[in-house]
Amino acid sequence: MTHDHIRTLGQLRASGYQPRSVKQELRDNLIAKLRNKEEVFPGIYGYEETVIPDLQRAILSMHHINLLGLRGQAKTRIARLMVDLLDEYIPVVEGSELNDDPLQPLSIYAKNLIAEKGDDTPVSWMHRSDRYTEKLATPDVSVADLIGDADPIKAATLKLPYSDERVIHFGLIPRSHRGIFVINELPDLQARIQVSLFNILQEGDIQIRGFKVRLPLDIQFVFTANPEDYTNRGSIVTPLKDRIDSQIITHYPKSIEIGKRITKQEARIKEEQKGMVTSNEIIHDLVEQVAVEARGSEFVDAKSGVSARLTISAYESLISAAERRALINGEKKTYVRIADFIAAVPALTGKVELVYEGEQEGAGIVAEKLMGKAIRTLFLNYFPDPDKQKKVKTKPNPYKEVQDWFGAGNTVDVLNDSSDKDYQKALDQVPGLRNIVTFLHPNEDKETTYFLMEFCLHGLAEHSLISRNRVTAGAQFKDLLSSMFTMPSFGGDEDDDEDEKPRRRR
Repeated sequence: MTHDHIRTLGQLRASGYQPRSVKQELRDNLIAKLRNKEEVFPGIYGYEETVIPDLQRAILSMHHINLLGLRGQAKTRIARLMVDLLDEYIPVVEGSELNDDPLQPLSIYAKNLIAEKGDDTPVSWMHRSDRYTEKLATPDVSVADLIGDADPIKAATLKLPYSDERVIHFGLIPRSHRGIFVINELPDLQARIQVSLFNILQEGDIQIRGFKVRLPLDIQFVFTANPEDYTNRGSIVTPLKDRIDSQIITHYPKSIEIGKRITKQEARIKEEQKGMVTSNEIIHDLVEQVAVEARGSEFVDAKSGVSARLTISAYESLISAAERRALINGEKKTYVRIADFIAAVPALTGKVELVYEGEQEGAGIVAEKLMGKAIRTLFLNYFPDPDKQKKVKTKPNPYKEVQDWFGAGNTVDVLNDSSDKDYQKALDQVPGLRNIVTFLHPNEDKETTYFLMEFCLHGLAEHSLISRNRVTAGAQFKDLLSSMFTMPSFGGDEDDDEDEKPRRRR
């Protein structure tokens, strides 16, 4: 007999149903998944040997859990995935506010209904998606929001004292009975509100307006917290920490490959964008490398962390930059460029918390510096190290022809919104540039070859072999020495398309 045919308490008893606590339910279903070699937390990458085993041990131990980690480390996502370990449906007394188990009624309403109707008590079925409740801890959260309060109108209408359970308007926690309750950013919850959770976690009762109401609530608590909050905005009070059985520490991706998997999964790229813009693995690597550079930067607050949302937003932004360029030029298809990567600066500026030195530089300048460092780092994966080439006199310098051309006073402008034809024409101006790419990467298609040619110019600029200056519509490459007497380096405040005014002699 399936749950579709069980509509009364009598039918439920006849089916052989036995009540289980939510923690026992999570434990049993996890055991079944582990035995069947099923993936327990799909879509969570980089935690296979660290966080997920800790989490599974906590569930097997039937613990309340605190996920501790910096922002953007999938803490809330993990909590939401725990719902998949619940039974698909559970029986509840129909009309009950507290999701009462028909065989273990909790509320006065359910107890009275069962006493009145017996085996004819109506039973409904609750899907596991309805058994998850999430609350963001903010300073305005009250005890009434979480636990409940006496309703004076109910008390007056029913002529009952506040000590009677029937006048209580229950809060989120009692309404999460037999489910998972998540409090995000726990340290932001005021200390007096945290104290109100003591009895629920340990003794299973609640107190409202000084009256103790015995409600043995069955709830799996999951908390999330940021270690920065312990010092900046608030803290978890010690007795509450003592009552949370397992504290699991999360972390950022330990490799670029893991970061790429996360970004590709989470980035919201539209189907029309996929059809219009062709990407490559180098651009994915650059996006992930920016986050790596930011996490080690002296301008970025390490305590605050650099969220995985940075790389997701940056990738979405660069694809949109390529799409916009194609639309402007009336092109049906286009290929990503380094210029699209640099155009993603707005996606970075709000995602990093700067220290004092970073604030002095400015968010935009810091973002451009981080992108420059990412280009410099990954350049060596695809091209010979320019610094080593200077030292080795026996071998010809592959960059000499390019350097000599710029040294003769030539410049090239690579504009953000130029058509594919103009973009390729600009890169073809530089003698020797294509030879470097085709020698090192002979099997690449036409579009990737041009991408690598642009990448080579940016990499040479980062290694100070040539100069790259920002202009309003893109970047200008020229000889390093001549640029020292004219314009600021990439990321400066002035635009290279404005003529420098002559200085007066004194």
